[in-house]
Amino acid sequence: MNFSAVLSNTTTAIDDGFYLVAFLTLANKNYLILALSTIYIITLLGNIVLLAVVLMNSSLHNPKYLAVCNLAIVDISMNSVIIPQMVPVFVFNHNRVSFGTCFSQMFFMHFFGDMESFSLALLAYDRLVAICWPLRYPTINTNLRMMLIIAGIWSLVFLLDIFPVSLAARLPYCGSREVRSCCCEHGPVYRLACTDISYNRKLATAKTLVTLLGPLVFIILTYVIVVVAVLRIASIAQRWKAFHTCLNHLLLVLIYYIPVILAYVLGNLRLVQNVDVFTAVLTVSVTLPPMLNPIIYSLKTDELRDKLVKMLRKPKVTQEIDR
Repeated sequence: MNFSAVLSNTTTAIDDGFYLVAFLTLANKNYLILALSTIYIITLLGNIVLLAVVLMNSSLHNPKYLAVCNLAIVDISMNSVIIPQMVPVFVFNHNRVSFGTCFSQMFFMHFFGDMESFSLALLAYDRLVAICWPLRYPTINTNLRMMLIIAGIWSLVFLLDIFPVSLAARLPYCGSREVRSCCCEHGPVYRLACTDISYNRKLATAKTLVTLLGPLVFIILTYVIVVVAVLRIASIAQRWKAFHTCLNHLLLVLIYYIPVILAYVLGNLRLVQNVDVFTAVLTVSVTLPPMLNPIIYSLKTDELRDKLVKMLRKPKVTQEIDR
């Protein structure tokens, strides 16, 4: 995504960029960067292994695991946009970011962040169909239909994010260029504009409500329907089995939404006075779910765990045969 074409405003070529300023009061910010780097490595390993297991087992080529793979791709992309660029900025003090790079990062960061919530809603839809209409599941939720839904979600989120970012890129930045954040977030950047930003603020609020609360409301409604459907099942064993299939997804939802909601409450109520501490907490809370998602699915999903164990045992069996 190149925003260079829309940056011909009042800015000059001499100072064509922003300066990321964060963690100035943190005594041991390198430990934070080390923790984030560890999160990133585990995110890559976990999600790549998850994708490999699904791709190498034809029995997993079904709508449910198409949605799981979609979430894994979003997880990798999300942390790849945020964490790698923080190393040169806060370890080597290369904190200048060009306008094009800043707004490109802004778009992709918000795009994949919003895709995270919509991907969780997609998994909720899959569980809804599987539990409420188990016999019709193969005809309702086909691979083709799931891929079309995924393509539709990516297109929708693209349209939701491109507009506010493009508007922010067109604003005149004739004052301070210091972005009080660890990356080019939408809010800290557009607030630096030397013009009326009330429309940008309203647009950002509306977009957040749609992309964050919209999927959350959908997920809650699906679970209400699932609970009602499960309670109608006579057998206690069948009830437990139905609830167990939703447990993994519920854990993902809680891991994603609880830190985001807490960060939002802490920020708006100003319960955390130190801006750098708040930025560090927010950064960790955003990057943790992409790391934990594949671990939860690998450990809690019997089908996926069995396939992974078989893949790990194959080399040992081959070695014993060769001997």
